[in-house]
Amino acid sequence: MLTLREVADNPSALTDRVVLADGPEVTFRPLVPGDAEPLAAFLAALSPESRRFSTHGGHDLAAAVELCDAIARYDKLRLVLEEVPSGRITGLLELSLDLHPSDIDRYRRSGIPLTATDCRFGATLADDHQGKGVGTQVFPLVADVARRFGRRRIILWGGVLTDNPRAIRYYEKNGFRPVGAFTGADGTRSLDMILDLDRGF
Repeated sequence: MLTLREVADNPSALTDRVVLADGPEVTFRPLVPGDAEPLAAFLAALSPESRRFSTHGGHDLAAAVELCDAIARYDKLRLVLEEVPSGRITGLLELSLDLHPSDIDRYRRSGIPLTATDCRFGATLADDHQGKGVGTQVFPLVADVARRFGRRRIILWGGVLTDNPRAIRYYEKNGFRPVGAFTGADGTRSLDMILDLDRGF
């Protein structure tokens, strides 16, 4: 079973190439310390709508530096999609290997006890890569990474907003099932969804 430190020391362990069905070849790989500037460019270029749907608190160089500084320091594994040969980052795929108490409580109320073999997932794609099947094409790689860390189920990082039908379709297409809805502190409605990796993928 992999550890975050092993991945930080040897990013090639989780690196792959993907030829997109409707676009350039991309490298799927872990975020590395030298990614701050291209990651900042990716975050800054996100539209207001994409920012609203993302899990990031900031979209500038400071936010990118913070994400790069956090590599192997906490429970997060951040993976990027990087265009070949331009080096442009076009996607940020995040796994949290620990569970937040609020997630544990919500899922318990829905009759699903979460365990240490569960993890959280969130994805953000560049605007020009959305709606083209990119997320679906690379999701099997994400699922494989989760398995290599000993995870058996994936839940959504903060759920998915109910007014984001494209994301809901994406998760359903990739095997997630809804298990309940909740209202956030800001009054927004979200769905909790879960994927059982033992049933496929």
